[in-house]
Amino acid sequence: MKQTLSIMVLIAGAALAAPAVPALSPAEIGIQKAQEQIAKQPDHAPYYNALAMAYARRARETSDVAFYAKAEETLQKSFELAPDNFEAMKVKTWLLLGRHEFAKALEVATKLNKQVPDDVTVYGYLVDANAELGNYQAAVDAAQWMLNLRPGNVPGLTRAAYLRELHGQLPGAIELMQMAYDSTPYQEMEDRAWLLTQIAHIHYVSRDLKQAETYANGALGLFPNYHYALAVLAQVRVAQNRYDDAIELLRTRYAEAPHAENLYSLAEVLAQAGHIEEAARDFAEFERQSLQESNIGDNSNHELMWYYSDFANAPEKALKIAEQELARRHDVYTLDGYAWALAGTGDYVRAEAEIQKALAVGVKDPKILHHASVIEAHLKAANGAAQ
Repeated sequence: MKQTLSIMVLIAGAALAAPAVPALSPAEIGIQKAQEQIAKQPDHAPYYNALAMAYARRARETSDVAFYAKAEETLQKSFELAPDNFEAMKVKTWLLLGRHEFAKALEVATKLNKQVPDDVTVYGYLVDANAELGNYQAAVDAAQWMLNLRPGNVPGLTRAAYLRELHGQLPGAIELMQMAYDSTPYQEMEDRAWLLTQIAHIHYVSRDLKQAETYANGALGLFPNYHYALAVLAQVRVAQNRYDDAIELLRTRYAEAPHAENLYSLAEVLAQAGHIEEAARDFAEFERQSLQESNIGDNSNHELMWYYSDFANAPEKALKIAEQELARRHDVYTLDGYAWALAGTGDYVRAEAEIQKALAVGVKDPKILHHASVIEAHLKAANGAAQ
């Protein structure tokens, strides 16, 4: 009841307050404030840390990686003024996570944690890095420390919610995300939109399309054309067989955040909707973009695996990319891509072993569950034929 009430109040409030939405986003306000402080006191390192973090937040708002470069440049000034200062190193860790350099982020966060063992933010970075690398028990331990040190803190709640989702505890994940939303200041529009998007996503994974749609629309009411919310709403529209609506949403998303993985999602739905020629053009452009970034941390290798497996009929290429990504991380999504690539080559025995590693975590992701069922069916058919 509390969740339903919160979202209905949110939607009503967003509708009433829409004309008063400020021209600047929270991150833009942070950038402006830090720049003003630097102008008054250009030799004060903490102001550069604040500006770098504001640029990083703007990167999340817009999905524009150019803001990470601005943050890096700003951070260098902080280090010039105060070499290896703790707060700047925290921002550096956040930037490493943003660039998907998870192993490096874990290394830096571990050093910072030893230096200051009760810093909640650093524990959050340990959660993020370990979760992305597939070190789930270490991630759970770090999240628990966050909540032990500061019960009810929003970063701790959101990370604990994500870990619950990964372990298949979907109602609990929604509960924690809702708690985080209820504790987030009203003026933090992007943070609130992000939280609503996460709740929408978990409802989608739970196959509660009505709630997923409600929360995604709530996020878009707070932050128009928010690229994360557009993606979830498009997934809902596909599940509702409303392909034209999904395509429109994904086109808007790609215009807002023109990244390879977003183009893949658009091409995938175009193909599902029967727009074969247009899908082929977008797939070709996706492949070109994806291969260019395949060897860096912030890549679209998961989507590239799926493209080679599901659309390009190139299982050996899928396997090569999967092995490349597996050398970096062992999270459930990479394990799934590896298993699916193995299945594409006909190696269903190894595929079953790898997909079981992902399922053992408890994940309920629809794509992973579908892949697991297909692999299991092939093995059963093969065993039946052998008998």
